[in-house]
Amino acid sequence: MKKYLILFLATIFSFSASAANMPQEIGEYGDWTAYSYQEGKNLVCYMASTPKRDEGNYKKRGDIYAVVTHRPADKSFNVVNFVAGYNYKDNSKVVVKIGTTSFNNLFTNGDNAWAPDNQTDKKLVEAMQRGEKMTVEGVSFRGTKTKDTYSLKGFTNAYRAINAKCRSKR
Repeated sequence: MKKYLILFLATIFSFSASAANMPQEIGEYGDWTAYSYQEGKNLVCYMASTPKRDEGNYKKRGDIYAVVTHRPADKSFNVVNFVAGYNYKDNSKVVVKIGTTSFNNLFTNGDNAWAPDNQTDKKLVEAMQRGEKMTVEGVSFRGTKTKDTYSLKGFTNAYRAINAKCRSKR
């Protein structure tokens, strides 16, 4: 599973085929794994997890992930991305629930959902650090509703690991 996660995320982030640019595992932390890789001369760190449960009335669905990325050279930290394993319905919104906190303004592009701004990314990460589980609800381009449930066990330790590797004080 971990091997497929690395290869899948390598495809998402458009890594070159050279081994030097392939993600290197920093460590596994509960249900989250932290990675780093070189993008040219710049270090990029990210952490990812797969859902514990994925629900919906669908016949076929690709890989599903939640990712948090730091790109220090771009001064970009805490970028949260959800990969649905299908293309979202055009102009649809994704709802993320962590405990009693809801984020219902994530926008979609293809099979990805993103927060609309840095402030929302930061709030998502803060909620993920405090939470035990997270649900992500979306609608496919065919109108299929899905609900993915992630464990947040190990999130904080994986987050600390990418902060340390990418020298973030965030």
